Amino acid sequence: MRAGRLISLLLLLQNRGRMTACQLADELEVSVRTVYRDVEALAAAGIPLYGDAGHGGGYQLLDGYRTRLTGLTADEAQAVFLAGLPGPAAELGLGEVLAAAQLKLRAALPAELREQAGRIQERFHLDAPGWYGNVDETPHLAAVAAAVWDRHAVWVRYRRWKAPTEVERRLEPYGLVLKAGRWYLVAAEGGGTARTYRVDQILELRALEEQFESPAGFDLAAHWRDRLADFHARLHTGEAVVRLSPRGVARVREQLGHAVGRAVADGGVVEADSWTRAAVPIESLDHAHGEFLKLGADLEVLEPHELRARLVATVRELADRYGA
Repeated sequence: MRAGRLISLLLLLQNRGRMTACQLADELEVSVRTVYRDVEALAAAGIPLYGDAGHGGGYQLLDGYRTRLTGLTADEAQAVFLAGLPGPAAELGLGEVLAAAQLKLRAALPAELREQAGRIQERFHLDAPGWYGNVDETPHLAAVAAAVWDRHAVWVRYRRWKAPTEVERRLEPYGLVLKAGRWYLVAAEGGGTARTYRVDQILELRALEEQFESPAGFDLAAHWRDRLADFHARLHTGEAVVRLSPRGVARVREQLGHAVGRAVADGGVVEADSWTRAAVPIESLDHAHGEFLKLGADLEVLEPHELRARLVATVRELADRYGA
């Protein structure tokens, strides 16, 4: 346990430079006294680190000192090679860089871990997008990534779903997120509230000379978690009462999603004719109309009446069109 903590402390100083005992204690989730003991142990082992007292002080390694990554455990080495997604790296223009980094990491590993890392790449392949998701063309992704990295503002012509469908914006790009195979840009207009933009909907982009600073304390991962929580909270704002055939029940989760499938499984009541009656969440009448048609005659809407009437009208129109 302590050996792993010593390696973590060493790598923290190697990657971040000078750190105080309090900062190291917070990162390692130990007491400051434990950090003092660990630093003494590293120094006794010949690691060239030193500490300065007073304001602006802290511990740091002598310039130029680097450690080889022989402290990786088998599980850590496997996780590093499993997490390297070649597709997204290539989209960002980092495909060759990722391959080179993995080669260097492999060379630094002991023989046993090197062999295990090789087996990971032979036996596991991560392909994030879903089966039915079209591959989005993102011609401006590399330029967006460069602006995020360099903290340069950009001018974009952007396509959105509501009118006016094409808008021009000056954006300060805070970060990029890859979600289910689709790239999203988290950015703000002139220091305002951070919003989310689909990179594949950027029609035109021009990098500006102006640089910017992200808001103090901005955390991309925390911002994205908050956005997802808000999205799910607003996703299902209504409810419909439906009846499902046994075949419809079997297909509901696949066709209508986890939330509807869970509602049917948890609250559905099987009636005398073997159909299941359940109250299920819906996003809107328009959205539910399109979604429920996926199950065809295996789903009947009982409420709300407006949604039932829309489906009746659609079924009649289809019957007329096909000459029934």
